[in-house]
Amino acid sequence: MTTPAAPRHPLASFFRGVGDLGRGFAFWGRLPRAMALGLIPAAIVGALLLGGIITLAVFLGDIVTALTGFADTWSEFFAGLVRFGIGAAILGGAIVLAVVSFTALTLLIGDPFYERIWRSVEGHLGDAPPESDYGFWRSIGDSIGLILRGLVAAIVAGLIGLIPLVGTALGAVVAAFLTGWLLADELTSRAFMARGLDAVARRNLRRADRARVLGFGVATQLCFLVPLGAVIAMPAAVAGSTVLARTLVDARASVGHAGVTTAPPRRRNGA
Repeated sequence: MTTPAAPRHPLASFFRGVGDLGRGFAFWGRLPRAMALGLIPAAIVGALLLGGIITLAVFLGDIVTALTGFADTWSEFFAGLVRFGIGAAILGGAIVLAVVSFTALTLLIGDPFYERIWRSVEGHLGDAPPESDYGFWRSIGDSIGLILRGLVAAIVAGLIGLIPLVGTALGAVVAAFLTGWLLADELTSRAFMARGLDAVARRNLRRADRARVLGFGVATQLCFLVPLGAVIAMPAAVAGSTVLARTLVDARASVGHAGVTTAPPRRRNGA
């Protein structure tokens, strides 16, 4: 009987997740052509969303002023404090939504490019890539779902940002973790589904090593916030998420964890 390994400290698991993204970046050296093709959809979507954020930033002062007419009679200090908090909440929420939308839209329009990366990574890691029925309509459904969940995360982060004094910093932290979890959830879906894992099994796998999944997602999200970082990091995030998903599946299989059920992987041509 195999003795399960001792559980890792959550902080150590978190940085292992960060390392999974690093392993994704390492595939730039192993699969340069496939990774380079992944830049194309990321650049298109990134340019559109960046234009939207810049436009919002330009008009943010006018928007905040229009929303805070009630503070016109307040002292300059308190009116400025409230307006700064509301402006930061709006901009922070927009950035959260942009990051999540970037991932959803990039995966949607760039599906052929990212499937090539995913399959190449699967093959490079040692066995024949499983078939996936991750089709166009499923991609659309997942993209819409991710954007809606991102909207909820943006609202939550924005509301927290309204808390006096500590709201801006606390909202940024909450946004990073909420967005990171959403990104990791979406990016690992293809590798999980190709192995016949249903929604409950996928959720159980992520929760079994929540800190590692968060580490990967937060690191990915922070890369997305760096200028041009989203474009460069997107192919690496797809590769790294494949590594992460395989690791989580293998770890649970090695200890025979109950509650993770799989169905036979479905074939595209009905074989």
